[in-house]
Amino acid sequence: MSDTRRTALLGVVLGALGSIRSAIIPAIAIAFSGIGGGDRIGMALGVGIAAAVIGTAASWLGWRRLTYTIGETDIRVESGLFSRSARSVPFERIEDVSLEARPLPRLLGLVTVKFETGAGGGDDLVLQYLAASEGERLRRLVRERHDEQPAARTPAGAVPAGGEDEVLFTMGPARLVTFGLFEFSLAVFAVLGGALQYVDNITDIDVWNADFWYRWLKQQGSTIAALGPYAQAIGALAGLVGLIVIGFVTGVARTGLRDWGFTLTLSARGFRRRRGLLTRTDVVIPAHRVQGLVIGTGPLRYRFGWHSLSFVSLAQDSESESHVVAPFAKMEELAPIVAAAGFCLPDAGTVWHRASKRQRTDKAVLGSAPFVLAAIPVAIFAPPGLFLIPLGAALVTVAANLYAWEFRRFALGETQIIASSGFLSPTSRIATRRKLHSVEIAQGPVARRRGYATVHLGLAGGSFAIAGVPLAEALALRANLLETITATDYSRLDGAPPPARARSEAQSGFSANLAAT
Repeated sequence: MSDTRRTALLGVVLGALGSIRSAIIPAIAIAFSGIGGGDRIGMALGVGIAAAVIGTAASWLGWRRLTYTIGETDIRVESGLFSRSARSVPFERIEDVSLEARPLPRLLGLVTVKFETGAGGGDDLVLQYLAASEGERLRRLVRERHDEQPAARTPAGAVPAGGEDEVLFTMGPARLVTFGLFEFSLAVFAVLGGALQYVDNITDIDVWNADFWYRWLKQQGSTIAALGPYAQAIGALAGLVGLIVIGFVTGVARTGLRDWGFTLTLSARGFRRRRGLLTRTDVVIPAHRVQGLVIGTGPLRYRFGWHSLSFVSLAQDSESESHVVAPFAKMEELAPIVAAAGFCLPDAGTVWHRASKRQRTDKAVLGSAPFVLAAIPVAIFAPPGLFLIPLGAALVTVAANLYAWEFRRFALGETQIIASSGFLSPTSRIATRRKLHSVEIAQGPVARRRGYATVHLGLAGGSFAIAGVPLAEALALRANLLETITATDYSRLDGAPPPARARSEAQSGFSANLAAT
């Protein structure tokens, strides 16, 4: 039985307000410019009124002409004023339904509902401005029709006892402030720079006049020179401190707006992530849809033991291939989330295989070659001693590449494969072997002559590559993984894991191949 409905009528008001907002800057420009002469204020008001009328009319017509129908097997959306379009998405193609509430719609009790198909971008189906209760109803209805037995599709041991949601990770205000301090940002200056282009419309200042800035800098330079060396040093220090404070405040503000109230819970339906101060998002990631994990960090936060955890899934999160489920946590806090997703973190018993030493040498030579070549003309034409600068850069490049080799490695287990790289901010990727669908060995001109390769693993919703693997080892890895891929019944991928016997045979075969190489 079909159920045809329209979006919330209050969405018409939001559409009209959006049109008015778009007309504000042109109206201000008209009001403070010479357009319209003495009646420019009236013209500016006319632009605002016209935008309100046209925006309201267009929003109302769009609302009248858009309907969505929940059928037995699919959801259908019809829209269009003059040329009608209809799109139907089967429930089996919908990975999940996420809700987003921006500040103004949130005040009116409205949400944007996104039906994630796994393709990402414009291929996802979006219904804008539904009542929050209707959004929850749609999400619940789609899940019920998509997964007849959701609990059976969740990794063993992951479903909380008693049927209640289990809280896996939260971030309070103190954690958010700490996180924000590591998110140092000067984005506020980019915003100010963008606003400068409108200054000449409302003032007599021509910000694009080079002579204006030259005179201003010359005047400020004269003022600073008159202060004396001590005052100059204090002023420079105060400016640097102010810049650092602005960077920290901006980082804390951005982090607070994005991750306020961050909560990750687990239920029979999967992982549910809620976050945001002004724009509140509510996303559920079914556990059986998690294709892999990404554990990342930053150059500074790594030294303090802070990491982030993301799920690679068929759906996308803000144009990224991963859903961030723990943006700022210690490794021991990530362990229960990783276990609930059906993965394991590497431990002392993990057998690591490093990248080829030949690749290490090649990267060091190729990375330092431009600096060595640059040192030749510098030594000939520049003052004596300056050639040591590019030579020093070459030595630093060689040392960095040699040290980075220690962090380029991979490990193959019975049920998963792990790859790690990066020495300033190490990143680890973990994928389940059952959900790999292809293995590709790629070699460039240098790699072919030197006997190593990059192994690309086909992972739905993400990318997974292991660079610098010795060729014989890469061939053994491919053969081992192809055994798992061949033995996997992808029509029942969301069911029970493959037999332990098949996994152990694949593992022993890989170990034997490595031993032989």
